Amino acid sequence: MTRYDSLVERLRQAAQPDREAPPEFAPYLDKVRSNAYKVTDEDIQALRHAGYSEDVIFEQTVSVAVAAGLERLEAGLGVLA
Repeated sequence: MTRYDSLVERLRQAAQPDREAPPEFAPYLDKVRSNAYKVTDEDIQALRHAGYSEDVIFEQTVSVAVAAGLERLEAGLGVLA
C-alpha cells in the first residue's frame, strides 16, 4: 500500500478506464494507448466525421490514457515489491 492509493482510486473512478468504446475507436485508442505522441489532428477529425462529438472523443481518450497509465504504474509498483 502506498500513500497514493486513494488518489489512484479516485482517478480510476473519475476516468472510468474500463469504459466501453465504439468499434470505430479501436485504431485510434490503440494509438493513444501505445504511441500517444503519434496522434494527429487527422485522427480526431476522422472520428468527428464519423459523427462523434468532441466530448465523446475526449472521454474515450482520457479513459484509455488513464488505463494505460495505471497499467504502467502497477507494473512499476510490482517491480518495487
